[in-house]
Amino acid sequence: MSAPAAPSYYQRHIFFCLNQRAGGEACCADHDAQAAFDHCKARVKAEGLAGPGKVRVNKSGCLDRCAAGPVAVVYPEAVWYSYVDTADIDEIVESHLKNGQVVERLLTPPHLGR
Repeated sequence: MSAPAAPSYYQRHIFFCLNQRAGGEACCADHDAQAAFDHCKARVKAEGLAGPGKVRVNKSGCLDRCAAGPVAVVYPEAVWYSYVDTADIDEIVESHLKNGQVVERLLTPPHLGR
């Protein structure tokens, strides 16, 4: 019998693609992804959700979902979001990161990749 898995260091981890592509290719950075990341990080901290056993907000390089950008992904659930503005980020923080409820209307369409 194997030992039970150790608990994750963070309950949830959200990664924001901040990749910038050259030559006019679609990329998350062109959709103000940095501002969304900054807003999410501030909201998570303000809500008391940041830290070990809670939520971590991270920058990411290309997540290869450029056509759906800007995107963020929440683990361990592997839920992909396409967002438009800070109101969308607020909803992800409140609903998913705080209460564990997926925000269905912001889910990235599964067929959209690069």
